Amino acid sequence: MNYYTPKEIASEFSAFGISKTKLPLVNFSLLAILGGCFIAFGGLLSLYVAGGMPGVLATNPGIVKFVAGALFPVGLIMVSVAGADLFTSDCAAMTIPFMEKKIKFRLVLKILILSYVFNFIGTQIVAYYLSAEIGLLDSNPWKDYLHKMANNKVNSDFYTIFIKGIAANWLVCLGTWMGFAGKDIASKAIGIWIPVMIFVSLGYEHSIANMFFVPAAIYSGAAITWGSFIVNNLIPATLGNFVGGAVFVGMVYWRIYLKDK
Repeated sequence: MNYYTPKEIASEFSAFGISKTKLPLVNFSLLAILGGCFIAFGGLLSLYVAGGMPGVLATNPGIVKFVAGALFPVGLIMVSVAGADLFTSDCAAMTIPFMEKKIKFRLVLKILILSYVFNFIGTQIVAYYLSAEIGLLDSNPWKDYLHKMANNKVNSDFYTIFIKGIAANWLVCLGTWMGFAGKDIASKAIGIWIPVMIFVSLGYEHSIANMFFVPAAIYSGAAITWGSFIVNNLIPATLGNFVGGAVFVGMVYWRIYLKDK
């Protein structure tokens, strides 16, 4: 077969998680910074193309949502193919070997914290230096599109963002999982693209993507404070992302394919 079966993916995913714990700190940190950059590049691309369609948005918003969803997955494809580390994928990748009792909880926590922090650094490189600093988002229609998106994210209630966070990372980790099925780059890209396109098109909340979108809005003059971003969006999205990845992908597939083993 030219693809891996789900049971084979489960074993590969477990080994993938374990391999992260053996990387030197500098290497892992650089991979996590790259992960943040790649996700931000995907966000910037989707924002620039979808945000440049105000006429279509006014008459057929579903098309604009699909365009954004269709373009954003390039970030996760780059993470998978080029090699980078992403907190949200780690939520599933670290859960499986932990459930197998192959790694300790402290290692899971260490990887998740380091990945989260360095993903943030990566997203800010793109949000500030490669977007705001060069005025990429200072003019309309992109500025209005971004600011409206960011305001919607910070003005939703905790429960809504939390549930949207679960859905987002269920799909993102499923995309990573399906990417593992492919034995060639095209197969990997298609496997990743489908679930990630769904999550973006439906407007779910991905903490690392939001580390790009909302700060980019702040840097371009949106009336949003860092406090409101962290409390109203980033915290509930992160908690939801952990549940979505760890429970709905990591624990579920461990139970199906690896528990008896």
